[in-house]
Amino acid sequence: MTLDAVLTRIDDTLPEALERLMALLRIPSISTDPAYKADCAKAADWLVEDLKTLGFDASSRPTPGHPMVVGHGGAGAKHLLFYGHYDVQPVDPLNLWDRDPFDPELQDTPKGRVIRARGASDDKGQLMTFLEACRAWKAVHGSLPGKLTIFLEGEEESGSPSLIPFLQQNAAELRADLALICDTGMFEGRTPAVTTMLRGLAKSEFTLHAATRDLHSGMYGGLARNPIHVLTRILSGLHDASGRVQVPGFYDDVAELPDALRQQWQRLAFDHARYLGDVGLSVPAGETDRTPLEAIWSRPTAEVNGIWGGYTGAGFKTVLPAEANAKVSFRLVSNQDPVKILTAFRAWAEAQLPADCRIEWHDAIEGSPASVMSIADPAFEAARQALSEEWAIPAAFIGAGGSIPIAGYFKTYLGMDAMLIGFGRDDDQIHSPNEKYDLESFHKGIRSWARVLARLQ
Repeated sequence: MTLDAVLTRIDDTLPEALERLMALLRIPSISTDPAYKADCAKAADWLVEDLKTLGFDASSRPTPGHPMVVGHGGAGAKHLLFYGHYDVQPVDPLNLWDRDPFDPELQDTPKGRVIRARGASDDKGQLMTFLEACRAWKAVHGSLPGKLTIFLEGEEESGSPSLIPFLQQNAAELRADLALICDTGMFEGRTPAVTTMLRGLAKSEFTLHAATRDLHSGMYGGLARNPIHVLTRILSGLHDASGRVQVPGFYDDVAELPDALRQQWQRLAFDHARYLGDVGLSVPAGETDRTPLEAIWSRPTAEVNGIWGGYTGAGFKTVLPAEANAKVSFRLVSNQDPVKILTAFRAWAEAQLPADCRIEWHDAIEGSPASVMSIADPAFEAARQALSEEWAIPAAFIGAGGSIPIAGYFKTYLGMDAMLIGFGRDDDQIHSPNEKYDLESFHKGIRSWARVLARLQ
């Protein structure tokens, strides 16, 4: 029997697959709210039973928080681990939803049919594309498509407090040749993609102190040091005129983008004018010698996320404040070390302090490094070709400006790379009211995974 038989099975049983997804979406598995603890356990149990129908040896594993679902099944030379998460974001503000967020519905829209519900895209619809591909494969071939481990988390939307301990305690059981993660999307909603780069993150919050108390600006203005002046001068010096970060050693561990990957990104014809125009901007900022896609996927950043000090209420209070505050974050790429970056930033900032000023740092020197997958592994090109065949559009290796910590954790704690393939679209409104997942994404997502699994066996 061929792959065509599996694809036909997927097409013929789409209504049943959709109903299974609807059943999972009806469970309000909001992980961050203790009121939904029982519902998170219910979602985990639902998935365990579903995995068992596919022949997996599956169970719900307790943690100090919400359960992890683990299932093992199939046989083959290559061992693949699939990761997804069954928990969802809170639904507030509820009044902005057009319907009950846990009463899923298939709706017609000007852009096609969509599945409307909390978790439809993030991540229940995505994870079910993989399980439904396995179901169709099992129905046609009588066995699963290779040696598989399913690992489904229940705390991704609430900071994953149990994840690292669970990985450490169960490393031998979970370790595989390659991890598959379905929590991403397509490029500009139309081009299938394999995400191979994720930026890391380091953060720093601090207070710059000057006088021992707020000072009358008539008595001390022009004589006493104003910490807001000092703070803004330091932060304004984070970048030079060309957009390069000025912290010493900041770029030491930043690798240049390979030419082949740069050319592939250029072929994507990213419309940065529209991208910026959607948020009321028009001119790219940052490093002037980089393309817009390089800037958001493969280059590091230093951003001021918050700054405050002095009196900010109605009217005026004419004082020189005793302190000023800021939050600064760094998106990291390549081999940048969060500890090294934050240590260098602190030293750089403190070296610029004038007399009578000091900085109080409020957080630990820690963070998450970037995740960079080796596309030299033939599995990555095999998956790209499979996606291209299904969508009839050349699939791309892309980066992601944000962070998906699980990919880095798999590398750190299990020693394996991760392949990120998802079918979400930019307008899915994840984390927002009226979240949706395109029916096409669900249907072709299932077919895509069947093609990928066929090539990875």
